[in-house]
Amino acid sequence: MNTGEDELVAKIAKTLSQGSGRRSAYRRGLALGVGDDAALLIPKPGYETIPTCDWFLEGSHFQRHRHPADSIGWKCLARAVSDIAAMGGSPTYFLLSLGLPKTHTGRWLDQFLGGLRRASRQFDCQLVGGDTTRNAKILINVTVLGEVRQGRAVLRSGARAGDLLFVSGRLGEAELGLQRVRRGQTGRRDPYVNKHLYPEPRLALGRWLAEEGIATAMMDLSDGLSTDLARLCAASGVGAKVEADKIPKPNLSVAKTRSQRDLTDLALNGGDDYELLFTVMARGARRVPSNFKGVPLSQIGELTRERRLALISPGGRKERLVARGWDPF
Repeated sequence: MNTGEDELVAKIAKTLSQGSGRRSAYRRGLALGVGDDAALLIPKPGYETIPTCDWFLEGSHFQRHRHPADSIGWKCLARAVSDIAAMGGSPTYFLLSLGLPKTHTGRWLDQFLGGLRRASRQFDCQLVGGDTTRNAKILINVTVLGEVRQGRAVLRSGARAGDLLFVSGRLGEAELGLQRVRRGQTGRRDPYVNKHLYPEPRLALGRWLAEEGIATAMMDLSDGLSTDLARLCAASGVGAKVEADKIPKPNLSVAKTRSQRDLTDLALNGGDDYELLFTVMARGARRVPSNFKGVPLSQIGELTRERRLALISPGGRKERLVARGWDPF
């Protein structure tokens, strides 16, 4: 059944709110939640607030006829929460702005909200407001507020020459999943499809790296290693040498028909992994385990004074590492 805006807002609030108005008072400093012109928040002493926002657009980021509605709901929040993870913080609240065609205010919306509700509970991040409108295409904007202990946020700009470069997880898996979704595969039993549809932001890892003072710089990998590494290096005023054979790639037997060179290209340039890219002082590298709560951590290179990015092949040949990841423009 199609609905008007008031009914639409009520459905969103009922599905996603953990109480509304004064009934949700003082949850993590929430004085007033959904139901008024705006929410009221009380700053937490000793913490800094991390605000971030993220667009998730039909045609650019997903296709309504290929991507399940619940995965769109999950992923629109996971993408924004990953930015909080990259600074070592914890998500607290989010705002949802949603543009929908009239035809998608019934069953599609229910499924979308189901995925968003699961993500909200998984990441312990509560809806506190937003906006809705009618639009021919599905447009989603999520604003997430997070918190981090004062002085503990990890920035892109903290790396120095000589620091070692690490990544979490395996890179290129989400890109493989996207290729399979485009061929009509959406089953969650496929690990690559699952990583593309339901990414897991590395919140626990980011918090640990920040709280323990291990990471000197950090960001999430949303647009591909080649592109995001260039951004981190530019912010820190350094270059990097990356060893191709150390980059964690999709499993060759599971990926099938892919050569190691193909997998390296996927790992360097594939987007949507939402893993963490972080740097560690050389003397602190032994504090980084090979595995953190089931997520592999891999040293893939080091930072240099020369402000260039280089890829070192297994045979030792050095070539320029060009940014070829996702760019919406």
